[in-house]
Amino acid sequence: MERPGNVDVSLLHQLTEKPWVKGEDSVVALHDGRAFLLPTVKLGLRVFLAVVTVLFSLLVVAYADRMAAADWRPLPVPWLLWLNTVMLILSSVALQWAWGGARWGQIDVVWVGLLAGGGFAFAFLVGQLLAWQQLAAVGYYAATNPAVAFFYLITALHGLHLLGGLVAWGRTTVKVWRGFEMRQVRLSVELCAIYWHFLLLIWLVLFGLLLFT
Repeated sequence: MERPGNVDVSLLHQLTEKPWVKGEDSVVALHDGRAFLLPTVKLGLRVFLAVVTVLFSLLVVAYADRMAAADWRPLPVPWLLWLNTVMLILSSVALQWAWGGARWGQIDVVWVGLLAGGGFAFAFLVGQLLAWQQLAAVGYYAATNPAVAFFYLITALHGLHLLGGLVAWGRTTVKVWRGFEMRQVRLSVELCAIYWHFLLLIWLVLFGLLLFT
């Protein structure tokens, strides 16, 4: 039995403890000092894709609204765009293959997938430039009518985003070529594949818009 006047030390500690401070320490320990569970670059890519989605959505809305004007005259869609679409699909498939190789630890699959994906992407961009030349050869210039101006704007904006992706693709390919360990290139390959799938989806929407309007 405790003597009168003696204070239980453990009880005193509980009474003077600051629960909010303890809670903060638990949160820090849970996240290991990180504010987000996702890698920073992956989170950044998601934010960027959200911004690009809004940009192209506004472009589609402006395109649909401009079609109601009296000076709108649809232009013939160059047949080369069909071939370019196939090139972009193959590029996306190749990068998905490279991503699978990175997950399985197969460096040869990653190497071939990256080279094929980049090659098809370059072929797509060259094809877009040739489509521009086809239209210009028959007198379809940006000042001809709004439909032609939108065509050049849509394809140019999409092409610029693909060029940006090729910069990241080039850095990833150089890492693989220099013999970096798989764990050092796995995330880069994954981000490239995700970005390529996104650009393919955007292009299919834009191509469908050009075809059916």
